Amino acid sequence: MISYLEGTAIAKNEKSAMILVNGVGYKVFFSVGDLNTIALGGDPVKAFTHLQVKEDALELYGFLDRSALELFELLITISGIGPKVALAILSMESPSVLAGAIAREDVKFLTKVSGVGLKSAQKIVLELHEKIAKVSFAMHDAGASADADAIDALVALGWSARDARDALKNIPKEIERTDLRIKEALKALGR
Repeated sequence: MISYLEGTAIAKNEKSAMILVNGVGYKVFFSVGDLNTIALGGDPVKAFTHLQVKEDALELYGFLDRSALELFELLITISGIGPKVALAILSMESPSVLAGAIAREDVKFLTKVSGVGLKSAQKIVLELHEKIAKVSFAMHDAGASADADAIDALVALGWSARDARDALKNIPKEIERTDLRIKEALKALGR
């Protein structure tokens, strides 16, 4: 089992990176956030990994943070949630915020992921609600439900849900009205 890699990124695309370790290149699938962090030929990439063994392939999934690996391995225990969907879920938000959404049973938050419908989100909450309390990392609320309407509005205007959430995180909590939060987020996104 390959559970950790440390090497240089020599190539990458929108789903994976090629990590060179002692002359051997490993194709590793990463979340969007992790891929954006990885620089080609830069600092060594240190990734916790999960090896998925299939009938016709071996696929390696990498995570720059151990908590992301922990949540990934919980997600793929659910019937109907494969590694690609689990990676899409982890691309949406940090593991601590996702764990917080599962803990507070926020199905609407989880349905924002491409490939996760209402039934899948309900299944995730149902199957992981008790297990999520035992994770080794802290869970955060991050105001996901409070900003849900603002995120929906920004997505309707063409921004990604992740960009919308990132912009809203930087807005002072004193600005409570949704329309003012959207206005401030648009200013930040326009820079």
